Parts: sequence; structure tokens; C-alpha cells
Amino acid sequence: MQVAERTIGAIQKIITGDSLKDGKPVGPYQSGPALVEFFNELGFNESYPRAGGFPSRWIYCEDKLRELNGTDRLTAAIEMALDSRRFINSGIDLNLTVEFINKYLRFDGYEARSVDGEFRVLKRGEALIELKQDLREVDPASREFMEEQIAKCRKKLDADDFDGAITNARSLIEATLIELERRLDDEAPKYDGDLTRLYKRVRKLMNLDPNAREVDDILGQILTGLTSVVAGLAATRNRMSDAHARTYTPERHHARLAVNSANTLVDFLLEAYSVRSRFDAKVPAVRTTSEGGE
Repeated sequence: MQVAERTIGAIQKIITGDSLKDGKPVGPYQSGPALVEFFNELGFNESYPRAGGFPSRWIYCEDKLRELNGTDRLTAAIEMALDSRRFINSGIDLNLTVEFINKYLRFDGYEARSVDGEFRVLKRGEALIELKQDLREVDPASREFMEEQIAKCRKKLDADDFDGAITNARSLIEATLIELERRLDDEAPKYDGDLTRLYKRVRKLMNLDPNAREVDDILGQILTGLTSVVAGLAATRNRMSDAHARTYTPERHHARLAVNSANTLVDFLLEAYSVRSRFDAKVPAVRTTSEGGE
């Protein structure tokens, strides 16, 4: 991510909490030690000098931002600065802060937008389908990996790393399917890397086979389309992603299609599993004669 010098100055105001010309701050005040800690989270390894020698807070902040300019870590710095937790009990309206920084980011071709409850920096005007289903019910290890893939998809698109975005789109689907199969089948086989085969097993466990007799024709066509999405992502990843020697170089719209398709599929599968779980919880267990019935 590359931004202009004036944008660097605007980001600095949010991070340091220094006031604008009207006397109002656009971010919570951060002391020198707090600023050092902030940038250490972004990969720096510095300590606050005890015997003086620390520059002005705004100079230190802008210098660090210039070092990050042109890298993915600048995106991370802005998103950290806009983290809603920083604004708790600050008396500062985060939405107004976002409006402030977007006035500058738009000249650089970016914008901060709310995604899943937090603000993320994306290419201006670029629409990405959001994952609506709550991941809290997923196994913590799987959830962390899935959330990591979602975040990487966005960041790699922002960095024009289209190969990497496709790789992470497939990884998101893999993690979701592995988790669902683990929950639905106590004797699930070890995943062998065949994504299409894995999806067909999960599809059967969730009664989502498009050829099933009870499935409506229109729904069957949609479910068939989801199967094609999985098969397409598996093949696309092999031909276009950074996981193998490429036979075709992807462009932005290819990578966006892969990421949006993956998010749509995962969102549908998680919601279908959630509905199934709620239904199963409402159905009483059948008491048989072997359990003491007459």
C-alpha cells in the first residue's frame, strides 16, 4: 500500500491522538512509550529511551509510517489505528475518524470500510462479499485459521498479490470443509488434499446432494453450481496460484471472483450447518423398546 505524504500526516494524527487545527483530536492520545509499543506490534523492535533522546511524538510516528509506506504493514497500521477497542471511553466518534481519514485515502485509491464489525482498508470502490455467519461456534483452532485466511485474502488483493489471494481462498474452503466433516462424521478419513472429493463427502453428510430425489430442481441447479465452484477453485489454484508452477497469470478480477466465490460458499455451508444443528436440537430422541419401552 502506497500513500501520499499528506495521508501519512493524517494517519499520524489518528495514531498519536494529536489535535487538528480546530483543537479536536481524531484518535485517543498515545504517549511515547505507547507509540513504540504500537509500532513494535507491526514488526519493529525498539524500546523507549529512559534517558531522553526520544523525538517529538508526531515526528517518530511519521518516520515509522514512512518506513511502512509501500508495504502491507501500512494497511495493518491504519487498521490498528481504527480498531474500535482504542476508542472505548475516549469520547471520540470512530465514524467521524473514518470520515476524516477517507478524505485523504481516496486520493490514494483506498478507503476504510466496515467489514464484519471492524474497519478494513480496501481498494476504493472494490466490492468484496462478506462472511455473514458467526465463526464463534467453530473449533477455536479452525476458527483462527479461517479468520486468518479471510484477512489474508483481503490484504493480498489490496497488495495486488492475486496468486496469494487465490491460494487463501482455497485454504478457507478447505478449513471449513475439514471442520464440518469432523463435526458430522466421527470416523472422517484423513484429508488427502483432494478438495472436490472432500466437498462431496461433506455435501452428502449435510444432505446437499443436488441429485437427491427430495431436492427441488431450482435448488438442485444452485447446489450443482456450488460443486462447480469447488472444482473450479481447485483447478484454478493449481493453474494460477502461487502453490504450483503457473500456466496462467491471474488478474484482479480473477482473484476477486475466487475470493468472493469462496466467501459465498463458506457462508452458505456454515448457515446450513447452523440450521441443521438447531433442528436436531428440537427433535426429541426416539425411545425404543431396547431402552426400556413397552
